[in-house]
Amino acid sequence: MTDIKVDTQKNTFLLEPEVFKKLEKTAASSELEPGLYVIRIKSGSFNYWGDSNKPSEPFVLLWIYGKFINLKTNIEVPATWTTLNGYDDTLTIQVVEKTTVSALFFDTNVKDNAGELVVSILPA
Repeated sequence: MTDIKVDTQKNTFLLEPEVFKKLEKTAASSELEPGLYVIRIKSGSFNYWGDSNKPSEPFVLLWIYGKFINLKTNIEVPATWTTLNGYDDTLTIQVVEKTTVSALFFDTNVKDNAGELVVSILPA
């Protein structure tokens, strides 16, 4: 067995405020009113190769911020990062106050990307 110890000081990559502004402009986003929601990938995939002959991955990075409870942890938080990996992966959140769900990808070469994902946010 191998453990990876992640130190909250040494192993945190700091995102400066200007980077957050750029993320907000880049991401596809939706605002949610208070309520219970299930978030999932409805369709599509992310192709790292830009080649339809190579497999695509149904994967997306979510940045959620506002005031909500992540029901995987049952903790109320002002923001979280998470991923959806595959069509069966879901995230359920209880929105306490207006919350924004932003979906995006991180990559080092955008030019070779292909495809599009649809993320569904369903009232539960």
